Amino acid sequence: MRLTGSQIVIECLKEQKVDTVFGYPGGAILNVYDELYKHSDEIRHVLTSHEQGASHAADGYARSTGKVGVCFATSGPGATNLVTGIATAYMDSVPLVAITCNVTTPLLGKDSFQEVDIAGITMPITKHNFIVKDVNDLAKTLRRAFTIAKKGRPGPVLVDITKDATAEKCEYTFEEPEEIAPITKEITDESLQEAVDLISKAKKPYVFVGGGAVISGAHDELREFVELVDAPVCDSLMGKGAFSGTDDRYTGMLGMHGTKVSNLGVSNCDLLIAIGTRFSDRVLGNPKTFARKAKILQFDIDPVEVNKNVVVTSHIIGDVKEVLKRINPMLEKKDNSDWMKEIDALKEKFPVTYKDAGLTGPYIVDTIYEQTKGDAIITTEVGQHQMWAAQYYKYSRPRQFITSGGLGTMGYGLGASIGAKIGNPDKTVINVAGDGCFRMNFNEIITAAKEQVNIVEIIINNSVLGMVRQWQDLFYEQRYSHTVLEGDIDYVALVEAMGAKGYRVTTKEEFDKALSEALKADVPVVIDCAIDSDDKVWPMVAPGSSISKCFDENDKK
Repeated sequence: MRLTGSQIVIECLKEQKVDTVFGYPGGAILNVYDELYKHSDEIRHVLTSHEQGASHAADGYARSTGKVGVCFATSGPGATNLVTGIATAYMDSVPLVAITCNVTTPLLGKDSFQEVDIAGITMPITKHNFIVKDVNDLAKTLRRAFTIAKKGRPGPVLVDITKDATAEKCEYTFEEPEEIAPITKEITDESLQEAVDLISKAKKPYVFVGGGAVISGAHDELREFVELVDAPVCDSLMGKGAFSGTDDRYTGMLGMHGTKVSNLGVSNCDLLIAIGTRFSDRVLGNPKTFARKAKILQFDIDPVEVNKNVVVTSHIIGDVKEVLKRINPMLEKKDNSDWMKEIDALKEKFPVTYKDAGLTGPYIVDTIYEQTKGDAIITTEVGQHQMWAAQYYKYSRPRQFITSGGLGTMGYGLGASIGAKIGNPDKTVINVAGDGCFRMNFNEIITAAKEQVNIVEIIINNSVLGMVRQWQDLFYEQRYSHTVLEGDIDYVALVEAMGAKGYRVTTKEEFDKALSEALKADVPVVIDCAIDSDDKVWPMVAPGSSISKCFDENDKK
């Protein structure tokens, strides 16, 4: 049948079983929106307050569901407003398809009104991107975009369509989406046996889990692997939930704000088994001293990540779920009880605790964990509150912790929480924010209220840019250059003007009560929590220092 380009866009979304699109209309994309209007009973459109909010919401939807997130924007500033969200998804390997429309083909390259080369702009931050000028290329391009976004290591894909291509007609035939098989071709018998040999000889193995284990859905195979190897487990920020934070083997996060147990344990292990992690600088500290007593065995889907930041002893390239499926039957159950006792002694010596006096970030996160019984989806912005959310909430399943890890995007969490809640309507979704981050994208409270998305937004309000101030305090001789957020803002009045319910709390008792009420509300709720400006995230590793030299408040004194 002959369809217009805009009709083909909608039909291709339906082919891919897309049920939700986040976006903002404009002149160049009007044909697509006009067609979307006719299919509102099949595809829900969420009108965000800003295109960046749309990209973050699509990202949160994707991370929490495992599906591809989809966002729309018009040409020019509409498209460029997606850039931060696309880069966020790229750094954290999130499957996203961003569909933008541009000026008509004759106007391209002429500095036309609201014209920008969005494909050129986003080339370094997408897995692939396309410009569609001919309606005959549209369906195959959209199908390819979804395949690329999902296949192998996931990531964002941008499709930019000229307005005339959305109006012209061509033949369209329905196609079933391509089946995406896991990457296995490089999982060889030789590489598996080499890994088995390393594991069998290790007396002090440590398993380090990253975001790839979450993406591949490898949690069951990972738990079996850990039991066979008889090893403690730490994770990266992106790996949370792949291995349960309630398990006795779990020792917490590794790296700059990792636990002393994980940092010291990895520094003393003789085999570090890295599963789906890229060894970012925040994990390594000083790469020259990282795990220098250990051989390193890496399982990863992307060969580019092998020997990029650290030199490894051996590696297996492939989907980590498939790697674990194949290696587990080859392993004999080990007994490393002496090593596990050594790790347990570190746990007793360096427990994860926080000061009991007054309302603090750790107390807030701990209380969220208790009141939600560990079952909520937690999204965050970026900063001290993000680290507290990583440290003090025990994530027991994958896709439960959603945060901007690689890019560190302030303003990410609120949009992401909206996407996560829409993708998981039966789950409690809580965004943990700092007051600095809240100022970035608080306009998405309007979106949550209008769309009746009952998220809970926690503002950990210390009246400063907390993490930057922490560095200024520790490394810049307390020169607090432009990190104090002066001026009293009534966040309760602000959010209530936007349609949410607001609370202002200054004590533990007030927070406990406000959170209890928020969890029962059928509207978005914002809780503004006043904490001390000098509260810090502990432990910490100084930039460029060895992770074995992690320190806390007592060490500093």
